[in-house]
Amino acid sequence: MNCHIRLAKPEDAEDISRVVIAALRRSNAADYDAGTILRVEASFSANAILELLTRRLVFVALNEGQVIATASLDADVVRSVFVDPEFQGHGVGKQMMEVIENEAIARGLEGLRVPSSVTAEGFYAGLGFCKVRDVFCGEERTIVMQKRLIRA
Repeated sequence: MNCHIRLAKPEDAEDISRVVIAALRRSNAADYDAGTILRVEASFSANAILELLTRRLVFVALNEGQVIATASLDADVVRSVFVDPEFQGHGVGKQMMEVIENEAIARGLEGLRVPSSVTAEGFYAGLGFCKVRDVFCGEERTIVMQKRLIRA
């Protein structure tokens, strides 16, 4: 599936929030307990997304004008990569990561880090990221991964 990817705008905040929460509830819920999912959801309300837009480079993927995915770059850290569950497995996440990596290279970065969920570890590994360490916040496990960028 080929989709249009662009920088997020403030008017995308509600749709970004919807995509993130849907992915958390349908995909991440297999690897995290309900309390953890609720706590993470609170960080992705529309108002929280508006605030993130002021601190990170946030991208959205569109299908027929509808936001179906998001990903952001915060210095050399990839954050908040989420694909609407209806569009997972169709290459949208990979396309988002290509945009992030190209942006990082354009900014002169030599590598990227990502704090991966348990759910997304295989996705990032498939893109060449390697596990560095596990981080625990209570019962919540995050896998810190990194990738060296190759300049064309």
